[in-house]
Formats: sequence, C-alpha cells, structure tokens
Amino acid sequence: MDTLDLRIGFLLHDVSRLRRSAFDQLMKPLGVTRSQWWVVAHISRNEGIMQRELATLLDIGKVTLGAIIDRLETSGLIERKSNPDDRRVWQIYLAPAAHDLIREMRKAEKKLNRTVLKGFSPEERAGLADMLTRVKKNLRKE
Repeated sequence: MDTLDLRIGFLLHDVSRLRRSAFDQLMKPLGVTRSQWWVVAHISRNEGIMQRELATLLDIGKVTLGAIIDRLETSGLIERKSNPDDRRVWQIYLAPAAHDLIREMRKAEKKLNRTVLKGFSPEERAGLADMLTRVKKNLRKE
C-alpha cells in the first residue's frame, strides 16, 4: 500500500505539472503568463476580492501578488479600487478588456479538457472530480 500511495502522490504531481504546462502553451499566443492567468482566473470568480485575501487564496506573498497585479493593471486587465469603508484596502476587479481574455481562456480550457479527459465516460469524469475534491478537502484540513 505504501508503494501505491507514493505512486498516487507522484501521479498527482506529474498530472498537475503537465496540465499547467499544456495550458501555458495555449495561453502563450494570448500573451499571458502562468502567474497572470492564474490571478485573472481567481479574480473572475471573486470580483471585488481584497488584495490580501487574494494572496491568501493563492498562497503567495503579498509582494509577489502586488507585482503581478501591477502588471495586470498596466496591461488593462484588472482594476484596483479602494474599499469605501477603508481606503487603505484595495479591492480587485476585472477590467472590461479582461472579459475577452476570460472567454479565450475558457475556450482553451475546454480544448485542453477534451484532450485530458479523452476516453473517460461521464461517470468516470464525475468519479474523478469527486475523488479529487475529497483529496483537496483532506489537504485543507492539514
């Protein structure tokens, strides 16, 4: 069992790495780096999130995130707005230009998912999603 558990760990790592690399290749023509598409994707699901909360969610440092946010703001993809209740706090929103990028990212993800999940039945896909969700919950408890 220890050997199987170790193999599962390596497989999870390898699959995650390969999927990120494949998605990076799909994003390259759009001029978006991994860190940028990762941040934009999370902002699209959490419009108005505070910058410090986003850093926690992404598990990256505030300074690192600040630099990414600066680049995204300069490129016109996101907007920082001060919180009306506390002007020291920044909230992050997608700029109008980002909505086109999000559409392209979703198209690319659908294309990648067709490749990644080729040969899996709908039941197998649902089972895989359930198992990975359970793994994620277990890791968050640690």
